[in-house]
Amino acid sequence: MSVNSQRLQSLMFLIRSCRSPLTGFLLLALLVWPLSAQTPKRRVGYLTYQDAQPVIAALDEILPPDLKAKSSDELASFWPGWIARRDAEIRNRLAQGDEDSLVNFLLFGTSYTKQPRVTPQQVAHLEQAGKMAPASTSPEAPQLSRVLQARIDDLVRALAAPGKNERLLFARRFLVERKNYRLNNQASRAQLKADLVAALARVLDEGGSYAKTLEAARLLGNPSEELAARSTLYRTRGLSSDTSLLPNFAIEQSLEALKTRNLLAAGSTRRVAIIGPGLDFTDKQEGYDFYPQQTIQPFAVIDPLLRLGLARPDTLQVTTFDLSPRVNDHITRARQRAQRRQSYTVQLLRSPQAQWKPEAVQYWERFGEQIGKPAPPLAVSTNAGELKLRAVRIRPDIVSRIAPVDTNIVLQHLDLPPAERFDLIVATNIFVYYDIFEQSLALLNVARMLRPGGLLLSNNALLELPFSRMRSVGYLTTAYSDRPDDGDHIVWYQRLPDQ
Repeated sequence: MSVNSQRLQSLMFLIRSCRSPLTGFLLLALLVWPLSAQTPKRRVGYLTYQDAQPVIAALDEILPPDLKAKSSDELASFWPGWIARRDAEIRNRLAQGDEDSLVNFLLFGTSYTKQPRVTPQQVAHLEQAGKMAPASTSPEAPQLSRVLQARIDDLVRALAAPGKNERLLFARRFLVERKNYRLNNQASRAQLKADLVAALARVLDEGGSYAKTLEAARLLGNPSEELAARSTLYRTRGLSSDTSLLPNFAIEQSLEALKTRNLLAAGSTRRVAIIGPGLDFTDKQEGYDFYPQQTIQPFAVIDPLLRLGLARPDTLQVTTFDLSPRVNDHITRARQRAQRRQSYTVQLLRSPQAQWKPEAVQYWERFGEQIGKPAPPLAVSTNAGELKLRAVRIRPDIVSRIAPVDTNIVLQHLDLPPAERFDLIVATNIFVYYDIFEQSLALLNVARMLRPGGLLLSNNALLELPFSRMRSVGYLTTAYSDRPDDGDHIVWYQRLPDQ
């Protein structure tokens, strides 16, 4: 029996022996305080200049302009101010990412309009055109233009009376209250609609630009060049919290392969971190909004870890790292409800038109078997199109094992003693939002938090500098359908032992 267990038994005996409830309460407070004081508080720390100096020296040719042409002494004094400013700049990108989410809401949402959803094929057509549909020569352009205009009108109308629709309430705060639009004023409403059109045009233009960048890399005929182009594709884009299910299928496939290759042993995974767990505002793939906002990846990682025997439910702990207050607040509230024995239900949908591979369909069908039970799915909106839907009610004991931490992974890390470092860190669709220098700083933070032999799974190709404690030990490609580029390459990075 541990020392703490013996103390707790003694404590309960003494409390039961007390004749006065007040005496028992005071005794409880005095004895529990030393127990809680022994648990170290996790502190989020910034990278020091000493930590970052090897990366700065190795990447001197691609450093941010304000870090170039400075001596080591100058950089040492300049670094604390630079890192604080850079942290603020990165966090400011959340606003543009939220605007991108609202554009998806405009295109795909069904909770505020009876108009048909804009299809992914139509979005691809608009991106290729590089402009709004009215200027397109496509036969469907006039009809699509009318649908888009009607959607904008319906969204602005719904913002005036959002009711309890959490997405509309967020859109109202973001679009109306922040920018002081007056919905009872015709000129102000017209300006809001014009700004929505401008935001839509920006997102479509960016999408077309990203497609051209990838096509140029593909024409080089070198898969490594193409993967490198993908790995920094969104480095100037807003930070989006939208997510989707299928990258988690690729993570599960990698976990199976890692077990087969003895890179992960049975029961070895006790501490897991997820960078950017995401919040399903309007699903990143096709954007549905008839169900409450939800986070999926924490549960999508726990489920296969338990199924494969890589973790035990009584010892597994999951930490999520995100710099979005919306994401962190959502997970915090879910955890608080779980501590009151309330479950968490996720809605899992798929479109038959997506033509998923059989393995992906099987993944969708078994999702959540280890962590919950099937639940009645929500009714699908009539204008959402044909969908397959299932729901899983996740047990409170699973939800309560997830703890969110506000962290900018490029610049920050948890200061952890060796015994508390992570066995596994998962980061999908995260590093793509940063350039090579920022990715290299992030990899320093990851290495600080992983135990030797611990693994990072990412769908990014990250630069492996000679002095880095992280090395790629393999990868796995998972296809979701037969559509071009519909899949992920999950790269496995392992933390080397300390020298």
